[in-house]
Amino acid sequence: MARVIAIANQKGGVGKTTTAVNLAASLAVAEQRTLLIDGDPQGNATSGIGLEKDQLGRTVYDVLIGDCTITEAIVKGVQFQHLDVVPATPDLAGAEVELVDSAERDSAMRRGIDPVREQYDYILIDCPPSLGLITLNMLAAADALLIPLQCEYYALEGISQLLNTVHLVQRSVNEQLSIDGVLLTMYDARLNLSKQVAAEAREYFGGKVFQTVIPRNIRLAEAPSFGKPIIVYDVVSVGAQAYMAVAKELIDRQSEGSPASAGVSIDGAPRGGAPDTDRS
Repeated sequence: MARVIAIANQKGGVGKTTTAVNLAASLAVAEQRTLLIDGDPQGNATSGIGLEKDQLGRTVYDVLIGDCTITEAIVKGVQFQHLDVVPATPDLAGAEVELVDSAERDSAMRRGIDPVREQYDYILIDCPPSLGLITLNMLAAADALLIPLQCEYYALEGISQLLNTVHLVQRSVNEQLSIDGVLLTMYDARLNLSKQVAAEAREYFGGKVFQTVIPRNIRLAEAPSFGKPIIVYDVVSVGAQAYMAVAKELIDRQSEGSPASAGVSIDGAPRGGAPDTDRS
């Protein structure tokens, strides 16, 4: 049965979509049956994986409001044999309004995903950078959360808020939601700031932080404009090698069991207090 992982962070610009697209592609290359769900109305994961929005049929929107099954919305074999995609368009934003009066509005995505869980090894969901009804649906459907954390100023400032969000979701709609990992993105080994943020993240999240970091890489930034994951656009780039290493780590973690949540307090704040984000 698939491991459903929501890739989320309330802060924008941290590499959520880049991670969703390239981790899904890397898992597919490793012959893991993978489904990528674009849960963001901006639809960047859809275009980033190479799907033309004006040529789409059914989308996540139709699944959420009950107009079709997820099977009808899946686009099969996108870029790779083992990679399927449920695309999104800006219409998805309208689902928040249409779901408001639904008695089970928080669990629409979970109900949608359940029929196909047996068909995949991994289901990755790209979440919007906000905590609205769409994001709540995605977190309610997920087994776990993967948090991209950029190695930049103020990166750790919102972590307590994010953990509070996880706690609220656990208490209200998905008590089984856990944190599968924290992925350091936009890492620049030349900068002391990147090293400091990485050190603080490892201190507070312990074994949850992936050993692999995602470096700043121009090829990685270029790939979405060509509608290709980085391992198609430039497989020898450091960005491609990094995401393939993350995929291997994730597979190894699942086969061995998730790492201990050392350093993480699920009551909403890192143990030892809030991280020090004063770099002055």
